Amino acid sequence: MSDDDPFRLQDFLPYLLNHTAEDVGQGFARIYKDRYGMLRTEWRVLAHLGQFGPMDATRIGSMARVHKTKISRAVAALTAKRFVTRDTDQGDRRRAVLCLTRAGQAAYADLAAIARDHDRALAARLTPQEHATLLRCLKKLGQDLPQG
Repeated sequence: MSDDDPFRLQDFLPYLLNHTAEDVGQGFARIYKDRYGMLRTEWRVLAHLGQFGPMDATRIGSMARVHKTKISRAVAALTAKRFVTRDTDQGDRRRAVLCLTRAGQAAYADLAAIARDHDRALAARLTPQEHATLLRCLKKLGQDLPQG
């Protein structure tokens, strides 16, 4: 886009990325809400603990790019649902390490399988080459995505 081109919101990359993320995420959001009564941030906390193992809320917030107050509310809700426990870090008693309970592990396994199917259905809208290019481009734009 040159400086002479008019600004078009529908071609503005941040707008497109956000709009697309909302559209493609809604189908999966209905599933975790209907099955487990979870909100988006709760799913993100559960998913981070399920994939990366026990960690503190600050680390999850950093990895998920979610404000600490939202993470705190999500942890409280997941604790009330008995999906997460808080254990005091023996090295730093001010810090709580979050762990999935057996119920949390089961919910994560269930939702991870559904997420894989949801992802496959989205990928099927693209050719294999388009899918590979899209993943490569998104990872390049978000270079600090969690690894693992």
